Amino acid sequence: MAANVYASATDGGSGGDSAETRSGTGVRTAGATIDCPDVGSKLTSVPEQARGEVDKELALLDEQIAKAYQRLSESAQQVQQDPGFADNAVVNPLKEKRAATLERIAIAIDRVGDRPGGLEALAACTVEAGNEAPAQGEGQDGGDEQPAEEQGQAGQEQGNGQGQGANGGQAGNGPVAADFADIKSVQPNANDKAGASGGSFATSCGVNENGLFNSDNIIAAPGVTNGAHHFHDYVGNQSNNAFASDQDLAKAETSCDDQGDKSSYYWPVVRLQNGAQEQDAQKPGGGIEGNAGEIVTPKQVTLTFVGNPREKVTAMPRLLRIITGDAKSFVNGPANANASWSCTGFEDRQLKDKYPLCPQGSDVVRTFKFQSCWDGRNIDSANHRTHVAFTDAAGNCPSGFRPIPQLVQRIVYDIDAPSLQDGGRTTPLFAVDSFPEQLHKPVTDHGDFINIFDEDLMGEMVDCINDGRKCGAGADGGQNPAPGEEPQEEPTKTPEAPQKEPTKTPEAPQEEPTKTPEAPQEQPTKTPDAPQNGNGGGKPGDQGDDGDDGKGGAAKPPADKPDTEPEPGDASTAPGGAQPEVKATASADGGNAAEQGGGSKNGDDQDTDGLGDSQAVGQATSAAPTPSAPSRTEPQAVGEGGLADTGAQLWPAAAGAVLVIAGFVVLRRVRRSHL
Repeated sequence: MAANVYASATDGGSGGDSAETRSGTGVRTAGATIDCPDVGSKLTSVPEQARGEVDKELALLDEQIAKAYQRLSESAQQVQQDPGFADNAVVNPLKEKRAATLERIAIAIDRVGDRPGGLEALAACTVEAGNEAPAQGEGQDGGDEQPAEEQGQAGQEQGNGQGQGANGGQAGNGPVAADFADIKSVQPNANDKAGASGGSFATSCGVNENGLFNSDNIIAAPGVTNGAHHFHDYVGNQSNNAFASDQDLAKAETSCDDQGDKSSYYWPVVRLQNGAQEQDAQKPGGGIEGNAGEIVTPKQVTLTFVGNPREKVTAMPRLLRIITGDAKSFVNGPANANASWSCTGFEDRQLKDKYPLCPQGSDVVRTFKFQSCWDGRNIDSANHRTHVAFTDAAGNCPSGFRPIPQLVQRIVYDIDAPSLQDGGRTTPLFAVDSFPEQLHKPVTDHGDFINIFDEDLMGEMVDCINDGRKCGAGADGGQNPAPGEEPQEEPTKTPEAPQKEPTKTPEAPQEEPTKTPEAPQEQPTKTPDAPQNGNGGGKPGDQGDDGDDGKGGAAKPPADKPDTEPEPGDASTAPGGAQPEVKATASADGGNAAEQGGGSKNGDDQDTDGLGDSQAVGQATSAAPTPSAPSRTEPQAVGEGGLADTGAQLWPAAAGAVLVIAGFVVLRRVRRSHL
């Protein structure tokens, strides 16, 4: 049952170190993984009163699997010597723990509703060969938005036998060479279509250049530290962690240009398997759970909401939560998978279960197309899926669902194609963070979204999409601010005009000073953007801005209106009035992160670490995690319009005044002499 190959994908060749030596995490390579039934997806109906307790028990199931995988990967030699070792030492104890947890879930539901049947059948797990693709199940019925078609072209880069039957990667749990495919070998397969509501609304929220990470997941595992077991990039809302309440999210600071968008957008980080030790190298969710290597800051992130091909869209309810893709799809199968990988210049070709090998000059692209139909009642559901849905092939929502704006996330990385022939030694492999037993497979990619648009801005989005227009702060693709939000561009034209005027009008000295001071007043609005570019939060993987990334903290006028609208009915638990002073909340969190960044837990006791809220930013690799926004408020010295400039412009007027006075004196003396 357990695989018998234990070499890393990056092993082989002369002078190769073991995966254990390279990772520094103590995780040994084992060509096997743990396959357990996904309980959460089966619980489609959980009473509201039991949800909190059930969510915590589901998170415990994930933790049990992670620990079992770690034990399995550390026992490669014993498994090789004794085929029964995996069952006796790993699988059977895991089954016992899962059975007890499943019983507690059944009891929690039974207290307030009907006891679910059949949960005990989900306790047993198996050990599977780590690099065999999961069984191809039936995907969701329907159209282009579905996680649909598998790529028949994938796998051209599997030659050399690198990584076959091994888990590879810097931490010994993936990726392997077989996880990559040449994008040029993929036939065009993308199919985008417009329709009844063909407009779009873009929001620009940055690339997480300030380094906001954590391994929580407030949607799937609220109240549980390290509930995701892998690290996320966060843009938009700056207070998202496992313990954030709806009120905390509503009052939070945002990295979005338009301050009316406090939504939270997050996804697993991408890492280079280059031996780098990030600040999370010895922490749960990071190196301890096989997520190792240099975190790569995206080069560009675009967040666009589009319409429905059949109907007009309606507004999303405030605090609507959507997860797209399946973080466990390597063992669960592709039913809920929604990964999409490509390269710039080749985005009509999409890969579902392979990372792309992009040609020189082309960047790696991850795209998430979120569900775009809502049941009209719930902002979340027990399995975090059934309250939203994809359209069918014709663009129709299921019966009882209504179309809402569809979020399309496009994330671009400046990553070179890895050198598969030597297992990534020359040019490193890359991979998304994942649950440890998911082996960093590309099919496990996923995205998360919580809607915290204010009511007016959401209404503007809906009108824009339904009218067929392109609107929003990121409507230009993130390269330039939207109309009405470009104070930085105007000052580049104004300084020259006043410089020339004084030389032409020495006869009217009194009027010139009223014109010239205006140029230096506008000049400082241009300078705050400079420090924002390329700071990358001090992260080793930062690729800089390249001028085209639509950074979120970069051009927010302080005068933007705050959220003062109350929430609509579905989100009555969260206050609508998020005022500008909430910046103190984010900075306080940052302070906690700075104090507790080292963490107080080690080993794999992830359920008792005591980090609490601080983990929201405590794992950041940024050397300076403070939000970039405050730099906008610093009083800038007038760069080109100082006292010397002013004096240079006023001296002709002063000279003219002296001449006039002298003329009066001479004229008076002449008159007296005549008298």
